[in-house]
Amino acid sequence: MGRRALARVRVRGGALLAIGLALRLAAAPAAGALGSGDAAPQFTARSLDGKAPLSLADYRGKLVYLDFWASWCPPCLVSLPALEELRQEYAARGLEIVAVNLDRDLEQARRFLRKNPVGYPSATDPEGRIPKSFEVGTMPTSFLIDRNGVIRHVHEGFRKGDLPALRAKIEALLGAGR
Repeated sequence: MGRRALARVRVRGGALLAIGLALRLAAAPAAGALGSGDAAPQFTARSLDGKAPLSLADYRGKLVYLDFWASWCPPCLVSLPALEELRQEYAARGLEIVAVNLDRDLEQARRFLRKNPVGYPSATDPEGRIPKSFEVGTMPTSFLIDRNGVIRHVHEGFRKGDLPALRAKIEALLGAGR
């Protein structure tokens, strides 16, 4: 077998191994994954706009929708404007939208927000420490966190049709806090 043929076999074998490993991890049950009823991990991170640091603790006493996003995430193009719609609809009743951006290139994330402006804050975490503490495995992933800092809902991915179910969960939690 020639060098080229051997190199193709090695590349294909390595690619198949990587694909197999990815499929195995995706199929494995998330035994330790954070979910409803778990305390939300606390964090403080630099804000994407360069202003004051953003801390989850600053939102204690409010209903928080914490969204992990990135400019390279196609469903994030759908979720960001939808979350802005939720913010405008529920902010007066106590809902706060807080985002964490995972882009390594901060200017790319800022460009994305200039094209898709939102009125809620976004922290930056290019090293991925915050999503690791929340055990995020899909982009985008969001956590609905109650006034006491307890996760009440985890939302993975995002489609246009997701808003009615999210509204119902938000309404229930806002109503429970009265």
